[in-house]
Amino acid sequence: METAQSVRTAFDLTGRVALVTGAGGSIGRTTAEVLAAAGATVICADVNGPAATETASGILGLGGRAESAELDVSVRGAAEALVGHIAARHGGLHVMCNIAGIMIDSTIIDLDPDEFDRILSVNLKGVVYGCQAAGKVMVAQGGGSIVNMASAAVLAPAPGIGPYAICKAGVAQLTQTMAVEVGEYGVRVNTVAPGFVPSNMTARYYTNPDGTVNEETKAAMVKPMARMTPLRRVGVTSDIAYCVLYLASDASSFVTGQLLSPNGGVSMHY
Repeated sequence: METAQSVRTAFDLTGRVALVTGAGGSIGRTTAEVLAAAGATVICADVNGPAATETASGILGLGGRAESAELDVSVRGAAEALVGHIAARHGGLHVMCNIAGIMIDSTIIDLDPDEFDRILSVNLKGVVYGCQAAGKVMVAQGGGSIVNMASAAVLAPAPGIGPYAICKAGVAQLTQTMAVEVGEYGVRVNTVAPGFVPSNMTARYYTNPDGTVNEETKAAMVKPMARMTPLRRVGVTSDIAYCVLYLASDASSFVTGQLLSPNGGVSMHY
């Protein structure tokens, strides 16, 4: 019989170590906070070192366990070095969240080759490197959960974000293939594909030249987005972070190779 205690235990990450890339950004930061609140020791990694430190400091200030690290996921060997350091320091790695990502706006016809290389390096190769590094440790220790961040853009085409969607589609396929390859070792690999969430990435649409948020432009953008969503609202970062928690925890112990898309119902899939 399931009890209140067994339900709490299913989501409890006490004693586990989690690495979150992109932890200086909006979704990454909230994910790090949620995993820490669930009891994990969270290594907050980001290419922006001070932002990673700010996330870790906020967690520590609330009594959680956290460390920070500067990490450029696009650099070959960087994730492997960091994961090796974490495993040596903490005795293993139980949760890997590949959230770091960038965006470029371009049609396919006008796509600049250098920009395409740049987004592939971060959004696809960076996830591959993270999966490889974490996967080796998790296979050796006999278990773990890898959560990759994709996008609802893989569920329905949209003009102008093709390069981003291509990378995220690759992440979804990477997730399924790796899930098959490492499942027998107790390692689970899943994808979260968020719908529209006001965040550091989407802020480019409503940020003034001086870096401040143009609230009028933001409202003009968010209102129609919410109107076309069955739930009549856009997402918030915690909507995504709690999906990550589910996939990171024992509550999803029979779930692997899946794509979970918190998008308010804009895109629905079997």
